[in-house]
Amino acid sequence: MTKRIYIAGPIRSQDPIQMLLNIRAGIDEFAWLISKGFHCFCPHLDFQAVLNGYGSLLTAELLQANSMAWVEKCDAMLVLPGWELSCGTKAEMDRAQMAGVVIYHDAEQLVRELGE
Repeated sequence: MTKRIYIAGPIRSQDPIQMLLNIRAGIDEFAWLISKGFHCFCPHLDFQAVLNGYGSLLTAELLQANSMAWVEKCDAMLVLPGWELSCGTKAEMDRAQMAGVVIYHDAEQLVRELGE
């Protein structure tokens, strides 16, 4: 059975360049894990909904609630560097721990341990 992975990590930043780098880091891991045969949920892709004109329908709270609903459905969580500075990532990790979701900080270790 293919494993479902939730990708958690910082997104927002006061520095717009850092925010874009954070988004890219999440998407890079998303693409790499999919190429390794995993199914992934990546909140770093939420910005696409806004860019595609749905910003008037969505609030940060709605997007966060959507992401949190997926945390408990995953087999594991990959946490990206910089999580220590992200309140959102800390909340996702807390939810994962309460749900018994295994948390990884290293994508290669995740693949070694959970890969098929």
